[in-house]
Formats: sequence, structure tokens, C-alpha cells
Amino acid sequence: MSTKTVRVLVVVCSTRPGALGRAVGEWVIEAITPHAVELGAELVPVALGDLDLPFLDEERHPSSGVYRHEHTRRWSATVDAADGFIVVTPEYNYGMPATLKNALDYLGREWAWKPMGFVSYGNTSAGTRSVQHAKQVLTTLRLVPLGATVAIRIGDATENGRIRPDPALAGAAAGILDELVRVAHALRPMRERGRTGVVPGPLPGSYVRRLTPDDAPEVTVLQRCCWVDEALVNDTLAVPALHESPEQVGDWLAAWHTLGLWRDGRLLGVVRARRVEADWHVGRLGVVPDLRGQGIGRWLLRAAEAAAEPECRRTVLFTGAGSRHNIGLYQSEGYRPASSAGADGTVRLVKERHARATA
Repeated sequence: MSTKTVRVLVVVCSTRPGALGRAVGEWVIEAITPHAVELGAELVPVALGDLDLPFLDEERHPSSGVYRHEHTRRWSATVDAADGFIVVTPEYNYGMPATLKNALDYLGREWAWKPMGFVSYGNTSAGTRSVQHAKQVLTTLRLVPLGATVAIRIGDATENGRIRPDPALAGAAAGILDELVRVAHALRPMRERGRTGVVPGPLPGSYVRRLTPDDAPEVTVLQRCCWVDEALVNDTLAVPALHESPEQVGDWLAAWHTLGLWRDGRLLGVVRARRVEADWHVGRLGVVPDLRGQGIGRWLLRAAEAAAEPECRRTVLFTGAGSRHNIGLYQSEGYRPASSAGADGTVRLVKERHARATA
């Protein structure tokens, strides 16, 4: 399971003055907050009545992602940042509220591959027909409806406009969150592949994106498994990548241009680069041990070089003096040793950028 926090929007749909929706939404958040802390989930309350979304008024189709109105752009950003949703909805005439349908219709890509659970409320059916109606729409948007639900019969569960304490209902609400978090983690690779800035990788089904400090736990694990071999061939444990904490990794992820190669939610390789004066420094090139020898390291190296700023005249990298395999790879890519082993046991290799451009 991914170590990333799951951001869950708790969406209250009813906009009717005096409706029970806000009270139900408050109850949901109160009931599941302890479990959210255990699961590492972030709960974000959203009331559709506060969004000021008119009936769909964009000229372009939502699938275009081109939004003219500020209210659409705000809603797009809110949904895009979420990993899943818990929808609090009444039932109107055997169906979902028009506010929910409208909010769904506004967007396209932002909904894809995210789980959605329901807390419904009503009289005869406890709002369950609203949920069944909504699920037909969700699948078209590539949302993933959950099996776990909570259905609240107003006459049995409320008192003075509030939800009465009920351990069974609270447990069912926690069950929605539990299933939602598991599904959100499982679907994360599908969501990431559809994001801006993601490009296909060298292996079937793989993709590359720029890493952020949120990826520090995965990078830390990758470094620990990749740099053991470097420590062995260089006969030293004084390798920074073996000792950095996730917090330290997060700090340099914020400062370096770092690319990560992913497949099915697994980080397969990483490389970082940044400008130092007139040089483009490349480092921390690592590939998981079971996939070495398939050209991944060479592919990542070239990707890091391609990201160099135009003003940089050379590409510079460092590796252990005993890392013969690494040195051989770099020399085959046009690098030449520029120094003997320093006090830290590393050698510097340099490649003139214009030499490759004119080749």
C-alpha cells in the first residue's frame, strides 16, 4: 500500500434551506475522524451549496478540460486534488438531487479512477434509490462506486435535526472510509497516468513523472535497496543514500529536478539533476535490482540530460571509484573522467553538452 495521504472530500449535496444534509455531513466527519487518523486520510468537507455552481454553463465539453468560468476552475481544482469522495445525499423523487448531477457533469478527467462512497438519508427507502441512480452516472465518468454504504432512515435515526448516537451507524461509516482508502491506494497508478506531465517510460505499462517531497518514503526505500551494492563494491558504508531519512530525502526532492519511473504503483528507478553555475549536475541514478540490465538506467540518464537548462555547457556526475559498472555506463554515454578519487571515494565524470548536440 502507498504511504501517501488519501485526501477524501465529504460532499454534502442538498442545497434546500433547512435540509438535514449539513447535519448528516457533520455526523459523518465526527464518526469517521478517529479512523481517518489511523488510516492516514485527510477529510475535507465540501457543501455544494457553497460552491455557487450554476447549471452547467461552459461552452466547451467537460472532456476538453477547457474552462472559461472561475467557478468551474475552482471546482476542477478541488476535485482534481482529491483521491476519493464520500457523498452525503438525500433522495428526491426516486433519484439523486439535481445539484449532485450538475456537479458531476461539470468535469471529466478530474473524476477518473477515484472511489466514491455514499451516505444516503430519506424516509421510505433511506435514500438508497438516490444512490442507485447516481451509480449509473459514476461509471460513465470512470468513478468507482463502493459497495459499502450507509443508509439513514430519518424517522429512526434523527432527533431535533441531529443524528442520534448509534454505534452501528458509526461503524458502517467507518467501513466506507476503510474501503475507500484501500481502493484509492489501488487506483493511484491509474490516476497518475492521466495527469499532466506524465510520459510513457521504457517498459510496457511504465510511466515517468517528476517527483515531489510527497514521494520521499518511496525514494528512501529505493535508495536503501539500490545503494547497498555501491557500498559493497566501494568497501564503505559512508554512502549518503543509505542513511538519509525520509525528511532529508523530502528536502532534496524539493530542490532538485527529480524523475521517477513507475509501474503499477511501484517506483522502479530515479534520477535527479539541477544546475550548478554553468554545469548540469546529475546524480542519484538508481534502478531496482530485479530490473537492472534492461536499459532503464541509460534511459533515465538521458531523460535527466534532456532536462538541462540551455545555458549549461556540461553535464557532471559523480560515482564511487570502485563502481566499474557505473563508470562503464557513463563512458559509453560520452562521459570522461575529470578527477581521480577524492577524499569521499568518488570520481567526477564530465560530458560536454554541445558535443552530443552536433553528433
